[in-house]
Amino acid sequence: MLIQLNTRVIQLHLDFRDFEMNTIALKQDGSILLNGKTVATELLKVLGFRVELEEGYPLRGYFEMLEKHSLLMELNDFFPVYREEFRDCPKNGCCFNGIDYLEFSKTIEMIGFPGKRLEIYTSLMGIYGKETCEIKSLQLENLLDLPVKLGKLKHVIFGDRVDIFEFDTVYTLFEFIDGIAWELSFHGTPKQCEIRR
Repeated sequence: MLIQLNTRVIQLHLDFRDFEMNTIALKQDGSILLNGKTVATELLKVLGFRVELEEGYPLRGYFEMLEKHSLLMELNDFFPVYREEFRDCPKNGCCFNGIDYLEFSKTIEMIGFPGKRLEIYTSLMGIYGKETCEIKSLQLENLLDLPVKLGKLKHVIFGDRVDIFEFDTVYTLFEFIDGIAWELSFHGTPKQCEIRR
């Protein structure tokens, strides 16, 4: 970044790691912690905070969070349906043998045809070994106890899916909640999902 002052040029090197975001921790039991203390109220204030997941955090923890913090249920129209499906699932053992864990990631895609545009979207994919796999065909009862990990940001340039750039990134609580809700909406109502990537 260059700043010009009275014909003198000062070059600044900014390291964005110096500007730490407020960080919240999501626990397996559905608790949300800020500075080691449980967030019980003022949930709207932490929606823009950076998310860290407890080691081994399963998808079940996501639904436990919605159960504990009913205000978050207002963020998506699908949540009441998901909650009923979650409540009908077994209390443990909800895994799929062909998936090691679920990865939540973000993609920035530059598109040049038919019109120039930039799309930013999140996704939830299954990971088995080093391979990614779709989870759309799986029911919630096959996913709940799989660990969730936060993946890197993928940068796709003009449709080149071979040479994809990957970057470290952060996810906010809102991105995490909304992104998983959107991905799960493909499971029951695929036609409604065609309007968004």
